[in-house]
Amino acid sequence: MDLVLLATIAIVVIALAFDYTNGFHDAANAIATSVSTRALTPRAALAMAAVMNLAGAFAGEQVAKTVGKGIIAAPQGDQGLVIVAAALFGAIAWNLITWRLGLPSSSTHALIGGLVGAALAGAQTVYWSGVVDKVVIPMIVSPIIGFTVAYLLMVAILWAFRRRNPHKVTRGFRVAQTVSAAGMAFGHGLQDAQKTMGLIVMALVVGGYQTDYDVPIWVTVAAACAISAGTYAGGWRIMRTLGRRIIELDPPRGFAAEATAAGVLYTTAFVYQAPVSTTHTITSSILGAGATKRLSAVRWGVAGNIVSAWVLTIPAAALVSAASYGILALIFL
Repeated sequence: MDLVLLATIAIVVIALAFDYTNGFHDAANAIATSVSTRALTPRAALAMAAVMNLAGAFAGEQVAKTVGKGIIAAPQGDQGLVIVAAALFGAIAWNLITWRLGLPSSSTHALIGGLVGAALAGAQTVYWSGVVDKVVIPMIVSPIIGFTVAYLLMVAILWAFRRRNPHKVTRGFRVAQTVSAAGMAFGHGLQDAQKTMGLIVMALVVGGYQTDYDVPIWVTVAAACAISAGTYAGGWRIMRTLGRRIIELDPPRGFAAEATAAGVLYTTAFVYQAPVSTTHTITSSILGAGATKRLSAVRWGVAGNIVSAWVLTIPAAALVSAASYGILALIFL
């Protein structure tokens, strides 16, 4: 077995490991609000999220193609494989650090930062227009939209049900949250599993085993299963941060946050092919829905820590991946 094939197989395994960490790191995105409002039990929520993540992964490949060919130009051969491997090491390292600290940072931006850092370390081209259009602008705009739409949706819910029995409304929205949580989990699979697919396809192209950026069915199946397994493993630390430490949610606000976040994920995937952060989207939606209680109900200090992690994610992952590239280059190039 030649070295290029061995390296390509190793990268596929590492990519699936990243996908698994993405699953348990971001499991909270889909289910934290449902669990915190007691709409679903934790294990039932995790099982539902795992199934919907699996389904979402099969819903398209637009985001995968953006990640595979729209962020950096990785050369064919050994150097290209080293760049992809270094990008994955940077993303996995940041995922594990923020998971250990209980901070809901973005696996998406960790991966993008990893790609950029590895490409720069290897003196390769970064498509800055693609980074700006598909990453930076959505990174800024999607949380703003999430906050605003969730706030307005919650205001509309409060107005529409203002004369209804509060206990009946709460019970009704607990049922509705099972649907909105499923929709959020589907959107997570649609977005995040595709990012791993894009990395695997990039490895296949630079390794010389594929000439285009279409996603083979085995890649889709492998990525879908890895993220679903990671999701079922759970992300309890981050779930506590999203579900309880930012604000105490009730079922109507949980529904508003999840429905809004799911809508943003579908729009960015199907319309703009942009790899947006599910973490940013659901967190900002929770803040928007929660702010309708009163601004002081939101624990803005916790929210500030989360925003700090958001800002640090791309440069931190880029630095780790650049260092990883240096080490791997010494060994293999």
